[in-house]
Amino acid sequence: MLEVIILAAGRGSRMHSNIPKVLHPLAGRPLVGHVLGTARDLGAERIHVVVGHGADLVEAEVSAADVTCHLQAEQRGTGHAVQQAIGSCDPSSTVLVLYGDVPLISSASLREVIDLSSSGVAMLSATLEDPLGYGRVIRDEVGVFIAVVEEADASPAEKQLNEINTGVLAVKATALMAWLEGIGNDNAQSEYYLPDVLALAKAQGVPVTVVHSTSMLDTLGVNTPQQLERLERLHQAELADQLMSAGAVVADRSRLDIRGDVQCGRDVRIDVNVVLEGRVSFGDGVAIGANCVIRNAQIGDAAQILPFSHIDGATIKNGAVIGPYARLRPGTLIDERAKVGNFVEVKNTHLGKGAKANHLAYLGDADIGAESNVGAGTITCNYDGANKHRTTLGEAVFVGSNSTLVAPLTIEAGGFVAAGSTITDDVKADQLAVARGKQRNVDGWTKPAKPKDAD
Repeated sequence: MLEVIILAAGRGSRMHSNIPKVLHPLAGRPLVGHVLGTARDLGAERIHVVVGHGADLVEAEVSAADVTCHLQAEQRGTGHAVQQAIGSCDPSSTVLVLYGDVPLISSASLREVIDLSSSGVAMLSATLEDPLGYGRVIRDEVGVFIAVVEEADASPAEKQLNEINTGVLAVKATALMAWLEGIGNDNAQSEYYLPDVLALAKAQGVPVTVVHSTSMLDTLGVNTPQQLERLERLHQAELADQLMSAGAVVADRSRLDIRGDVQCGRDVRIDVNVVLEGRVSFGDGVAIGANCVIRNAQIGDAAQILPFSHIDGATIKNGAVIGPYARLRPGTLIDERAKVGNFVEVKNTHLGKGAKANHLAYLGDADIGAESNVGAGTITCNYDGANKHRTTLGEAVFVGSNSTLVAPLTIEAGGFVAAGSTITDDVKADQLAVARGKQRNVDGWTKPAKPKDAD
């Protein structure tokens, strides 16, 4: 059985933030959320999260049936942190230690560490051009592991080494529990270091296997806003590559942000400054214009999303055209070949096949029939101050510009609403509804004049 301990108790003082470090978002997901996802991908049956600074906030974020939180009230080192959780692990399980601020460590590297821990202890190392701040891996003259020395305790010669300890290790719970009892804090930081268990294992003749990672993302953690931004850009470039491998054409990977799960068909084109959030799917031949935000949406084949459009919780069928400057809110369904134009807002509404709302309209809680046309300046009055009501238009309804449709309201197929009307009563099939004041043209009218002494 695999159990994972995630260390997430640190304050993260260099972030200069009131938000616990592990809750800062990367690609729209908290740092610790990425680590939880990796633990589950590895098949962990139980996950232990060690919390400290902002414990209530972190616990609320990670809460799940497979997660147990353990409080490290006083931060006294990584070894002390693991001690808070190890007693809750099944003695026969394999324990993998991960870090809540190292979000993009690969499952492939971790599987190798887990597999090689069966004969003793396995740890993950890496080689860095600049190893500043990391513990160094010490080997003998033939390359056999001896120990890990933290930088604060390292000699000048040891500081020249560039193989570093990532802090990740895997071992049987019973062995780890015993070794944690044996480590001390006689070091420059007066802390209990988790890597000290490796030296204890070595002294007892237990094999220590070093898995050497060649992936930069296995070692990149977050301690500062600058590091978070760097990791964001690296991760976004990787996500953009995945979309392009699936057939998308991305205008500029540095100006695309993916903050969720995106499924992409062939020949999808994504222009610059596009943000994709939540669960988004694109059919074949979709075109996304510049400066669009798309969240939790399904977009069908050959649909076009024109620039500056905002789509949230909507389904858009094949061949529909949205925008520019359109806003689709949750519960919206846009059928095949329908058109939502500039400065149109749609919420909880079904726009039927070939229907059009080309500009300057609000459609809320409505059902718009196929081939209907909604003129500029039209709004559905769906809220009476207490309840929402629906507006229903049949097929081929024409609504003239600057009309007000007061729900609950039904306009049957072929109905026609004259421009400038306020419609409060149902309209039968093929009727013309006119509801506006009668025009008067006044002869002899004199334009008001300003007083002579006025500016």
